[in-house]
Amino acid sequence: MEPGHRIRRRRRIGWLLGSTLALAAVAAILWPGLQHWRAPGPMNVGHEQLECGSCHRPAPGTVRQQLQANTRALFGVRAAGVDFGMRRVGNAECRGCHDRPDDRHPSFRFLEPRFAEVRASLGPHECTSCHREHSGRRVTAPVDLCRHCHDDVRLEHDPLSTPHVELARADAWATCLGCHDFHGNHAMAVPTELDAAAPPESIEAYLAGEAAPWPGDIRHPALDADARGGDEP
Repeated sequence: MEPGHRIRRRRRIGWLLGSTLALAAVAAILWPGLQHWRAPGPMNVGHEQLECGSCHRPAPGTVRQQLQANTRALFGVRAAGVDFGMRRVGNAECRGCHDRPDDRHPSFRFLEPRFAEVRASLGPHECTSCHREHSGRRVTAPVDLCRHCHDDVRLEHDPLSTPHVELARADAWATCLGCHDFHGNHAMAVPTELDAAAPPESIEAYLAGEAAPWPGDIRHPALDADARGGDEP
């Protein structure tokens, strides 16, 4: 056998072997039940049993149309690009399980003009700004997030033993969640003594995924439609 023929034969075998292995790897990743292999990180606390399709939906249009639209956006032919492959996960998907009519901080509240500056920097009108998925946590926002909207905490009749304004001056924003449940989903009485509040370390543990430090029951448990169970966010 001539050397050139052997080299070409080896190349064909290598190409076939490589293609077979690549197709096998893609098939394994796309195989039903193995979707989490391609997830960018662990599911958030309470979402461990969710399937990818619970939140991720196919984007409109064909792959060709999506590529064309994004190429045109890249060159300024159209104003903006489109979702490629899967639609962007937004508030609608979150509200499918976590819709609460008496939410103290609903996402739409931050659409008010007075929140324009903080909306541009933090995006509090998007659920995923505070609950970024595939992080393995319950909350990904920092514990002192309250400071960005509540910098003026002077109260004419402050019910707290340590006035709110003193806590703000001391930059003790980590204490806010000790008395105030952000979404108001725990049936609890707001304490008047700072010593009765949940300590900052237990709040941080809760954000990371531990049990809630507040004594009240959950007002609106997350829906469990089609086995999309989950704890509160």
